[in-house]
Amino acid sequence: MARRDQLVTYLGQLLEVDRYKDYGPNGLQIEGGGEIRRIVSGVTASLDLIEAAIAWRADALLVHHGLFWRGHDGRLTGWLRQRVARLMAHDINLLAYHLPLDGHAALGNNATLGACLGLRADARFGEQALGFIGDAPADLADAGALARRCAEVLGREPVLLPGDGRPLRRIAWCTGGAQGWFEAAIAAGADAYISGELSEPQAHLARETGAAYLACGHHATERYGAPALGEHLAREFGLEHRFIEIDNPA
Repeated sequence: MARRDQLVTYLGQLLEVDRYKDYGPNGLQIEGGGEIRRIVSGVTASLDLIEAAIAWRADALLVHHGLFWRGHDGRLTGWLRQRVARLMAHDINLLAYHLPLDGHAALGNNATLGACLGLRADARFGEQALGFIGDAPADLADAGALARRCAEVLGREPVLLPGDGRPLRRIAWCTGGAQGWFEAAIAAGADAYISGELSEPQAHLARETGAAYLACGHHATERYGAPALGEHLAREFGLEHRFIEIDNPA
């Protein structure tokens, strides 16, 4: 068992929350009971995930995408009211960590995605040093091999922009909606860049720079950090933990 405030303090220090400028509040977003024995982790605080946490009798829900974001007008209406009402009715704490969970060197989304793909970072790049980059393993020497690895691990075919087909020496990655960092990855020396989403400019950049781009899915690339963090908390505090996957094609 852990006290809620003890857990929030621990997570704030572990994830270095104060060093990030983020798009929403990190930490405790909905206050539930003061004692936590069971914790559910997931990617997004959707209604389906909340209902699954209720069914498992969780005391806390730990997610990457919380409920409140910059620009939100603060009104609890519609879908937001429904999610908040269900959490509060069952006294479930909502803990959300966005950029801090992307950036953690061992438990974060980028670190855990890299480990799953067999990539090891030796440097960082981009805004707030959230992007990871490292040498390409011998078995990922070209963009086609990298795309096949991503498909095998993530269970979905990536959108591959192959660039000029060059051998891969350096691979960069940043999960989720980090497609705008393609240029920063190239400037950091990447021959290929992995992210979650794809926007219009990346196709042109891949053709004109020769670097490959792989869009592997926002949800798909960000489903490893929350369970890794949940397992860490379970070990440190003697909690019961369950990761619950809510499918999302995005």
